[in-house]
Amino acid sequence: MSRDPRLPDSPDTIVVFSDLNCSFAHLAVHRLHEARRRLGLEGRLWFDHRCFPLELFNRTVNERPGVDSEVSVVGALDPGAGWRLWQGPDWTYPVTMLPPLEAVQAAKAQSLHASEQLDLALRRAFWAEGRCISLRHEILDVAASTGAVDAGALAEALDDGRARRAVIDQFETARHGRVDCSPHVFLYDGTDVANPGVRARWVNGDFGVGFPVIEADDPTVYTDLLARAAELICDTAA
Repeated sequence: MSRDPRLPDSPDTIVVFSDLNCSFAHLAVHRLHEARRRLGLEGRLWFDHRCFPLELFNRTVNERPGVDSEVSVVGALDPGAGWRLWQGPDWTYPVTMLPPLEAVQAAKAQSLHASEQLDLALRRAFWAEGRCISLRHEILDVAASTGAVDAGALAEALDDGRARRAVIDQFETARHGRVDCSPHVFLYDGTDVANPGVRARWVNGDFGVGFPVIEADDPTVYTDLLARAAELICDTAA
């Protein structure tokens, strides 16, 4: 029997399906990094970022009014992730996240560490700094700033499109493989949690019209997820 394509290839890896222009995913990725650091698992446990491209699911741009309505609500759950409302003109707002999603996949050829650091830096560039991360030069500038990514090698990968197939393949896996939303986290043993720890509903209309209300937020789920992943590493090594 073939292995579930949603799951990590090894027990020392956590798969995270998400979009870069998703406030709940920005929160989740920040909390994953913080929990890993807090538990002393850096260098032992890796994040394998995979694509849940909202623009392909919804067949439209992820509208700025919906994103703006989330920032103060989701940002208040963990201000340390870095947030601010978009300050540039409307015409500078990213219309697509496919190029930076592709860049994160391309960086995996260097290492999972390079890929996860690029993912984190791109999220901060967009959410906290208001940069249009769909632009090639912004992606490469962010990559160079990480200290973990070879920006020249990444430029070559972007220019020949070698990781583009991975974006579409992961979208197809997410669409047909019971990936529920951005973010959705998977462990090696099949454990999975969609939008970890957070339960929300929309009031006075859906995304782009109304606004979200957080009904529950339990950050301890990240400690539990990473502790379980650490157990899987130990079980495999034994």
